[in-house]
Amino acid sequence: MTAITASMVKELRDRTGLAMMECKKALTEANGDVEVAIDNLRKSGQAKAAKKAGNIAADGAITIVQEGNKAVVLEVNCQTDFVAKDENFSNFSNRVAQVILETGTVDVAQLAELKYDETQTIEEARIALVQKIGENIQLRRAKIIEGENLAVYKHGLKIGVIVSYTGQADTGKGLAMHIAAFNPVAARAEDVPAELVAKEKEIAEAKAIESGKPANIVEKMVTGSVEKYLNEVVLERQMYVIDNDKKVADVLKSTATTVVEFARFEVGEGIEKKAELSFAEEVAAAQAAGNK
Repeated sequence: MTAITASMVKELRDRTGLAMMECKKALTEANGDVEVAIDNLRKSGQAKAAKKAGNIAADGAITIVQEGNKAVVLEVNCQTDFVAKDENFSNFSNRVAQVILETGTVDVAQLAELKYDETQTIEEARIALVQKIGENIQLRRAKIIEGENLAVYKHGLKIGVIVSYTGQADTGKGLAMHIAAFNPVAARAEDVPAELVAKEKEIAEAKAIESGKPANIVEKMVTGSVEKYLNEVVLERQMYVIDNDKKVADVLKSTATTVVEFARFEVGEGIEKKAELSFAEEVAAAQAAGNK
C-alpha cells in the first residue's frame, strides 16, 4: 500500500478543488495514483451529487443579467457563504442566467435539460460543480422582467431587485433600492394577493374577538388592522427609503412614474435551516469523527 503524502493530497486538491479529506480518501482508494483518483472521482460525480442533495442548501447568491429591455433574476443555493463567493459558483450562476435570458425558460426542471455549453447540460454542469466544490448546489427559482425602463439593484450577494417602470429614468434606481430595503408585497393595494389579505383579516378578527369588544367595534378593529398591514406591505404606501418625509406614492406622482412590475429575490427566504453548530461544537464533532 502506497503511503499518502501531503504533497499528493495537495496536488489532487489543486486539480479537483475537492476538500482535503475527500482527496485523501480518493488517493487511498487509488493506491496513491493521482490520475486514477481523478478518474474515479469523475466517475462518481453522479453519486456524489446525489449524496450531497440531502444537505440543506439555504445559502447562495442572487444573480441578475440584463440585455436591453429584458432582465432575469436567479437564485442559486449552496450550503455556505464561502461557496457563494467562489468564482466557480458565480460563473455557473451567470451562465445559467444567460441561458434563461436566451431561451425564456424559468422552470428549473426544464432548465436542467438545456445546454450549458457544447459538451454538457445545465444539470451535468451542476453535478460537476457539486463534485468539485463538495456542497449541495441547487437552482431554486428565476424570473424574467421586461419593460420600457428597467432598473436593477443588488445588495451584496443576497438580495436582487428588478423594476419595470415608465417615466423618469433616474427614478428607477431609487425604487429598486427601496424595494430591496422594505420588501413590499405589491406595488398597489389592489395587487396584494387575496389570500394574504384574508389571512391578515383572520388573525385580526381572532385578536379583536378575544378583546370582548362589541361587534361594531370588532369590525372597526379588523378594518384598522388590515389597513395597517397594507400600509406596511404596499409599495406606494411605504415611506420612501431615500427621503423619509415622503411616501413612495408622492415620489411616483412628482416624477410621473408608474411601477409596472418588480421582482425581489432574497437568498434562502422560505427555506427551513438546520440549527448551526457553534465553533466549539464543530471542533468537538470533528474530533469525535476522527476518533472513530
